[in-house]
Amino acid sequence: MRKLGSRLLIYSHDSFGLGHLRRCRTIAHDLVERWRQLSVLILSGSPIVGSFEFKSRVDFVRVPGVIKLRNGEYTSLSLHVDIETTLAMRSSIIQHTAEIFEPQLFLVDKEPLGLRGEVKPALELLRSRGVRCVLGLRDVMDEPQSLIEEWERKGVFPELDRLYDEIWVYGLPELFDPIAEIPGLRAVAHKIRFTGYLRRDLPGESAPSADYLLPSEPYVLVTTGGGGDGGELIDWVLKAYEADPELPYPAVILFGPFLPADERAQFQVRVARDPRLRAITFEARVEPLFERALGVVAMGGYNTFCEILSFGKPALLVPRTEPRLEQLIRAERAQAAGLVRLLPRGRDNDPLRMAYMLRALPHVPVADRAVRARMLTGLDRIADLAAPYLDVARRTRAARRSGLARAAG
Repeated sequence: MRKLGSRLLIYSHDSFGLGHLRRCRTIAHDLVERWRQLSVLILSGSPIVGSFEFKSRVDFVRVPGVIKLRNGEYTSLSLHVDIETTLAMRSSIIQHTAEIFEPQLFLVDKEPLGLRGEVKPALELLRSRGVRCVLGLRDVMDEPQSLIEEWERKGVFPELDRLYDEIWVYGLPELFDPIAEIPGLRAVAHKIRFTGYLRRDLPGESAPSADYLLPSEPYVLVTTGGGGDGGELIDWVLKAYEADPELPYPAVILFGPFLPADERAQFQVRVARDPRLRAITFEARVEPLFERALGVVAMGGYNTFCEILSFGKPALLVPRTEPRLEQLIRAERAQAAGLVRLLPRGRDNDPLRMAYMLRALPHVPVADRAVRARMLTGLDRIADLAAPYLDVARRTRAARRSGLARAAG
């Protein structure tokens, strides 16, 4: 049966956290706005993918979830089956979805072969059919030597040339250039396209989706992304407010859905004691929270950095350093470029040190609009790169030209 329009398939391996899913959703929503005949299907392992709203012609397939243990091993998130069975189910769903959906473009987010190679059969199938296969990478993956060792162990580097037509880097070489800093990528440098960062805009309804009241005056937004490893930052901010009763700015603390329940309950008790503080467990529509804030305190994940740039907010980044150095590298480079302030974590996480930085936050320099516009070209660039495969009119014209050439020959 002939399928209508164009189709984009996106693989987002999320097992824990929100970063990959939110990035893929942003790209999908932008592309369906540009092309009315486009349908996008996102393959995701996120346990909360159903908590997000998706635009018309964007949908998702939820594969069985997995979670990474402290020893580095994976286990099934919900099912009482071993990890090999879970991965076999995931790989089968991914491959069969790719076979039936018949996309013109397959975009794989961050993990070149998927979790333990689960996306490799789908890549091989689609490549054999002539489908354009693209790997999408955030600006900074990890400390270069650690990433090299990981990809060598997984056998990634040879497969980048064999399985992918292009590699899209959602950043700029001025902040981090993987071609220069990751030697293994030099062999596929001809496939790498820098897109710039992914701009974020207010949704059609500018109010947050949850039913709660924000402070009437400008506030500090404290966000830890998914929240699974955000407890240390939240605790440090709370200690700053407890140590400095004269801190003049209220704070809205976005816990994130993966903050452990016991930590969240303890933090809620402390928040309730201070009228300057508000707490939100989860918000799918975070853009209005950024737009109304006087400044942002965050760990510095990719999506949060894009939101800080998009809304032009003064930002204090307190990056994690385990299990990856990605956030620290991004924060260091961004501070050197005059985009944010960096506050390294210390042994004691001195509350008065955090209080001092919170007082200074509104005065942190912000890049001017022109600089930010030059950095936030990601969605436009992705659309340009995807157009030959997703723009129906363009594909039709190309097919006609090809048919005429064959007839003339």
